[in-house]
Amino acid sequence: MTVKKVPLRRCAGCNEQKPKKEFVRVVRTPEGEIRLDPVGKMNGRGVYLCPDAACLKKARKAKRLERSLEVEIPDEIWESLERMIEEA
Repeated sequence: MTVKKVPLRRCAGCNEQKPKKEFVRVVRTPEGEIRLDPVGKMNGRGVYLCPDAACLKKARKAKRLERSLEVEIPDEIWESLERMIEEA
């Protein structure tokens, strides 16, 4: 019997490592668009965030998403992230 390895990722806000499924993923697509990836399968450069308002606030203040994705994050993405986290 083999045990399946759980993929771990690190939160851009609190820097904690957790299983990939516990995060919200933000992706820069190959076309340069910034999208929320609820499924975690979208093509492109991804960065992970805990579904927690404090983590989002830390990541935004320190510009961690911009640095990881190497692009400016539009306000509507921040707003949809906030909404997504409030609903979770």
